[in-house]
Amino acid sequence: MKKSKKKKIVMIGPVYPYKGGIAHYTGCMVKNLKKDFRVSTVSYKMQYPKLLFKQEQRDYDNDIFRIEDTKFLINTANPFNWVTTAMKIRRMKPDYIIMQWWHPYFSPCYTGLSMLLRKYPKIFLCHNVFPHERFPMDKFLTKMVLKRGAAYITHSKTDADDLRKIVKRPRFETTVHPVYNAFKLRNITKEQAKAEIDSPPEKKILLFFGFVRDYKGLRHILNAMPEIVRYDKDIELWVVGEFRSDKESYIELIDKLGIGSSVKIVDGYIPDSGIEKYFAAADLVVLPYESATQSGIVQIAYGFEKPVISTDVGGLPEVVIDGKTGYIVPPFKPEALAEAVIRFFREDKAEEFAENVRGEAYKYSWDRMNEVVQRLIKKTDNNE
Repeated sequence: MKKSKKKKIVMIGPVYPYKGGIAHYTGCMVKNLKKDFRVSTVSYKMQYPKLLFKQEQRDYDNDIFRIEDTKFLINTANPFNWVTTAMKIRRMKPDYIIMQWWHPYFSPCYTGLSMLLRKYPKIFLCHNVFPHERFPMDKFLTKMVLKRGAAYITHSKTDADDLRKIVKRPRFETTVHPVYNAFKLRNITKEQAKAEIDSPPEKKILLFFGFVRDYKGLRHILNAMPEIVRYDKDIELWVVGEFRSDKESYIELIDKLGIGSSVKIVDGYIPDSGIEKYFAAADLVVLPYESATQSGIVQIAYGFEKPVISTDVGGLPEVVIDGKTGYIVPPFKPEALAEAVIRFFREDKAEEFAENVRGEAYKYSWDRMNEVVQRLIKKTDNNE
């Protein structure tokens, strides 16, 4: 019997050399989708105007996320470009278009492309339905785009609920954010990693990683540190990432709490090739968020078999299994963070939790994501 022809997908989103978790995600997803589909990747020749995003937007340091046949076509701020891009996508003759969605900035561009490509069913992969930092008109701008989808993928119950607020009876699946294994470039040991970051062998490392924004709750883990250090003076908090808010206020808090010798700050964007040493050196990854839908930091941690302490916000409790792959604590509670950190070290949970993370591997696999896409396509084809 003749085998059915693989469906053609056009993926729209950021990929290498663009920086950040969504570019990493898109690259991993495309590579895995190619097992089951014919995939073409369309990315941006201009993602954000420099007026809005003053930092460097590209990172050429680690090409493991490179998608060789990517076409960098989209200028997100130029409507004339959207017309020519849509014409080029039409010539690719896709069966489906998958669009990465995470911020209303893309609403005019994605609305224009969706209207020009209305005959092709679209699956929106929602990293966030609404942005972390809400602003007037964000719901309107989001609805303007997402109402044009044939199907949706969300990564948390929170996002699924938000999706239902703006799309009537959406066809969707909620699945966990897959794990990032691509940062294990050298497979270095904890001892080697500690030597690279100049951390003494006896130190125990808590890792707060990624862009520092107020909603990520760095203040709460800082406020927990005095109690943690009283338990064990060898526990250090490493804050590794680019400060997007007032760094000086954090420095003042550290001084006020008298924890300067127990907090290490590595301020600045960490290139892909630099990520491994911090996660490999860490004992425990902390996400003291005040709000969230989900976070790729958990998936990076799991890729290094590291347990996570997270607050009970958004979709984080859906991926951090309390008492199994880490601990879930209430948000805005430094005392709860301190208690969880102390419990982890007092009960020597590192190996048990690492084994549990390994046991959850399929749940966080990219193959599972392929199955989600296949089911949504089948339901859309059959109008279910």
